[in-house]
Amino acid sequence: MPSKSNKSLIRKTLVYIVLIVGSFVALFPFLWMILTSFKSANEAMMIPPTIFPESLKLYNFTSITKKLPFVKIYFNTTVSAVVTVTAQLIFCSMAAYSFARIKFPGRDIIFVTLLAVLMVPGTFFILPQYRMVYKMGLLNTIPALFLPNLFSAMGTFLLRQFFISLPQELEDAAYIDGCNRGKVFIKIMLPLVKPGLVSLGILTFKFSWNDLMWPLIVNTSTDKMTLSAALSYLQGQYVTDFPGVMAGAILSVVPIIVIFAIFQKQFIEGVAHTGIKG
Repeated sequence: MPSKSNKSLIRKTLVYIVLIVGSFVALFPFLWMILTSFKSANEAMMIPPTIFPESLKLYNFTSITKKLPFVKIYFNTTVSAVVTVTAQLIFCSMAAYSFARIKFPGRDIIFVTLLAVLMVPGTFFILPQYRMVYKMGLLNTIPALFLPNLFSAMGTFLLRQFFISLPQELEDAAYIDGCNRGKVFIKIMLPLVKPGLVSLGILTFKFSWNDLMWPLIVNTSTDKMTLSAALSYLQGQYVTDFPGVMAGAILSVVPIIVIFAIFQKQFIEGVAHTGIKG
């Protein structure tokens, strides 16, 4: 009979093997994207497929910048993502604090109604959002990219969980010291929910950066589009330049990786706390 130490070692080994295999399965598409971006068009279409390129070819990265106004598209995507993140952090934190810490008539009913929005597919809102942008005369403009995403029911729910977890004594002590509601919210409560703010910021930035459908619908000019929408133009009806598409995808995913690497600790901590009971 194996000893307890041997059983523990076997379990740990099996867990590590499963994790390594799972990590490889998750990372393989990303590695394939990187390798394909350095291939020629013929190499990318070979059957059976080749994993490694014969030589590292950088012209896919240079050619894509000639096919698309990449600097302008990067600017559009960055502006849209930054404005969306900033607005959601402000509006969602204010709404979440109100639902968590302020008692007002109809609070629970309004909150349940807000959560019901999460059950509705996002495509249901495209038509009314498009009509609103059209009536405002903002079609084919940069503001049209981020206007419908300035507030989020999911972001409100996420931050509400953090505000609920904070002890009431903190607010009571602040009120005794002479703070008003605004100072309590800004100087006491917001710093304590920083992991939640970071998590919401990263998730919102990722959603905005990768958004495809809305930019394609609301804007038609290439120089007014975001990265995801512009890259879809590289897919032809009969032939697609797969190495060029992969090169563009790599250029578009770099900011997401950098932001996650910087705020990785806060993001994981924030996600771990989203299940706190109110």
